[in-house]
Amino acid sequence: MQDSFNRTISYLRLSVTDRCDFRCGYCLPREHRDFATPASWLSPAEIQRLAERFVGLGVRHIRLTGGEPLVRKELLEISQRLSAIDGLEDLSLSSNASRLGLMAADLRAAGVSRLNLSLDSLDAARFRQITGNGDLHQVLAGIDAAREQGFAPIKINMVAMRGINDDEVEAMVAYCRDRGLALRFIETMPIGSGGVAASQHYIPLSEIEQRLRQSYRLSPAALRGSGPARYYQVDDSALVLGFITPQSQHFCDSCNRVRLSVDGQLHLCLGQEHRVDLRALLRAGASDAELEAAIVQGIRNKPERHHFGQADSQIIRPMSALGG
Repeated sequence: MQDSFNRTISYLRLSVTDRCDFRCGYCLPREHRDFATPASWLSPAEIQRLAERFVGLGVRHIRLTGGEPLVRKELLEISQRLSAIDGLEDLSLSSNASRLGLMAADLRAAGVSRLNLSLDSLDAARFRQITGNGDLHQVLAGIDAAREQGFAPIKINMVAMRGINDDEVEAMVAYCRDRGLALRFIETMPIGSGGVAASQHYIPLSEIEQRLRQSYRLSPAALRGSGPARYYQVDDSALVLGFITPQSQHFCDSCNRVRLSVDGQLHLCLGQEHRVDLRALLRAGASDAELEAAIVQGIRNKPERHHFGQADSQIIRPMSALGG
């Protein structure tokens, strides 16, 4: 499945909810109340049917996202349905890990093999400030539970924010090195009302990389995954660092992904408004062939790139509505 710019689309980020038990400002502003209603959510059976169409068209990796996917009551059923799809090679999940201590074993049994876990601070008070109400100790316990269940690799995502957590970079490197975790730094993005505030704390990751190179030897490394990170091995250790730079060094020319929201909107670009309403087709009785035709046509209309930073490029919907 290729778009009009000859990019092969093999990766679907599938949001099972736009809700979250955290309120990180860059993703879900605390004043936001415009959530999708449960009646508009895709059911587990609808999710499975659409996922089967995507896999039939060439998608090989599905990542379950949110909001926070672990707040969706049917998450384990959804995971079981997807992991059973013939031809799907990789089912992974992104989480803030707040509920992972209770669910890690069940997720592993349901067919989820890899995890991306958000962790923006190792200081409990700062963590609570960033997340709105997050309990750092609960999150760290969730990460430990995932390690015990054998998820591999486990990638820790740290959104770097100037003046908020950029002084913790080295501490996060040490934390991940000591626990066999991969660490990825992510630039803030100007999406939603929270994106405006996040932009005030934007820091290009080239600064973080230069800082780390003063203390460590970074060598190009490969790490399993479908995303845009540039990976480096740290010294001779097993630690791998990743840098995701949507603003300072965009990776649109190699984009291989699309996003399906909890209400069935196929979003073709994180930083554009292009979308296809697959839920409406589903509930109008579309055949499998008609659904596949709509997906293929949508992929052909995938824009060449986002335009973060331009005056008319502000995306109003919050990051939590897109699955990140």
